[in-house]
Amino acid sequence: MIHEVTRGQARNGEVSLAYEMFGPSTGEPLLLIMGVGAQMLLWHEDFCLELVRRGFQVVRMDNRDAGLSTHLTHLGEPRLSDLIMRPKAAARYSLGDMAADAIAVLDDLGWPSANVVGGSLGGMIAQTMAIEHPRRLRSLTSIMSSPSARIGRATIRTSMKVAALLKHPVNTAEEAGQQLIDTYRIIGTPADTYPLDDKWLEEIGALSFQRAHDPAGKLRQQAAMLAAPDRRKALAALRLPTLVMHGTADPMIRPAGARATAEAVPGAKLVMMPGVGHGAFPREVWPIMIDNICAIAE
Repeated sequence: MIHEVTRGQARNGEVSLAYEMFGPSTGEPLLLIMGVGAQMLLWHEDFCLELVRRGFQVVRMDNRDAGLSTHLTHLGEPRLSDLIMRPKAAARYSLGDMAADAIAVLDDLGWPSANVVGGSLGGMIAQTMAIEHPRRLRSLTSIMSSPSARIGRATIRTSMKVAALLKHPVNTAEEAGQQLIDTYRIIGTPADTYPLDDKWLEEIGALSFQRAHDPAGKLRQQAAMLAAPDRRKALAALRLPTLVMHGTADPMIRPAGARATAEAVPGAKLVMMPGVGHGAFPREVWPIMIDNICAIAE
């Protein structure tokens, strides 16, 4: 197993994008993009290393307004009322801008093209990359995502539970670790299906707090997601190996999002993971995920 990690910074105009690379340059290039407010760390290092073992050179990145990438604090904090009622007015940038950030990472790596895997908002960014930069993708994998923020969206009850949890301020790394655990107890895989890795989540939550704690940045990312147009018509024009994966128990982006994505892209493969929730993928389903990623990338 290769454990060496190479760190880099790419640039897209004023935005600097932090990334980490695993594996030798001889591996098939694969880029991992994470979701709203999440840092690259939520792509478990062991998951990345297993992909390396299967023949990939793996890069995980921090989106703008997350982690060690640029935080666009000068753009201000969107109002919650605008996020709900007027998302286009709330948006400070677009999914197209975030897709261009990921392309800048490919450029910095010297990758003419790559297999792109995105989770949640990251899946929406990956879809946008495929639409706007089709020659840069070898394959597209969209996980726990949707072609529109309005398809498969969370129930009011789930949204209220998450909002109630996140309204409590986090002031220490320890509190951040506990908040991440509590968040995935709401949106993650139910404990009676697969147990949460509380220890890992606590560590990642604390480390993420130390790298960057930016609730306003998360809102700016949400605004970009909510303001984006429905991508189904554009996805229908893709001619690209496409994999769509989703948990049947995902309460944050419900399975309708996966079905709509797979139905939109010609020839897309849909893989539903029974009992799996949103994010923090249980180790028990890694073999299914990685086998399918490998198959679509070949």
